[in-house]
Amino acid sequence: MKPIKATTHDTDALVELGRASVQIVHDLKNQVNGLKLYATFLRKRMEKSERPADELETINKIMAGLERTAADMNTLVRFGRPLELQRQPRLDLAALLAAATEGDFAPQGEGDGAYRGEFDAPLLSDALKSIHASARQLAAKDASPDINLRRQENGDGGETGATSSALIEWRGIRADADNDIFNSFNGGAGLRLALAAKVIHAHGGAVEQASDALRVRLPLGNDER
Repeated sequence: MKPIKATTHDTDALVELGRASVQIVHDLKNQVNGLKLYATFLRKRMEKSERPADELETINKIMAGLERTAADMNTLVRFGRPLELQRQPRLDLAALLAAATEGDFAPQGEGDGAYRGEFDAPLLSDALKSIHASARQLAAKDASPDINLRRQENGDGGETGATSSALIEWRGIRADADNDIFNSFNGGAGLRLALAAKVIHAHGGAVEQASDALRVRLPLGNDER
């Protein structure tokens, strides 16, 4: 599915449609959460009355579908609203990345404090999780992407001195160069990637897709080493 592209004459209409859609989706999400409660009640009743296995399997599939739908709706609502970062100073990006990738990345080299900066830990962690999940989907079968984190020094930074950034790479993937996965809005995964990119940009960073890698750049503190 190709992303919808706005033209100059319909941009305002799309903005208004987006605002209305976010409110509608918010209301629908509440309704879906209500259905989840009813489904949970029915499953507990069925388990107590020893209903046939196929009936329990059906109700479990219904609940799983409702949970996926509610999660996608929540992502859409979050994407459609302005981000309000709650930055914390001296957070270790290497530790956040290690937690977000659940053991697929182990910090090494550079030394303690090399990747500290001001980040919104919950938002950035969710963004890294979404990117990692997509990288795993794009990796070769039965293989995990190779995750690399390194520090870069970026010029003299003018009056404030040299600036530093962190480059995170997920290598060993296969991506279509003509399809920007960070802007595809293709299903729930595409929406989560779009939200992840929005979070990275809000931190002053950038995302990039290559045919064999996904990259994230984030600014670091200048005096954190």
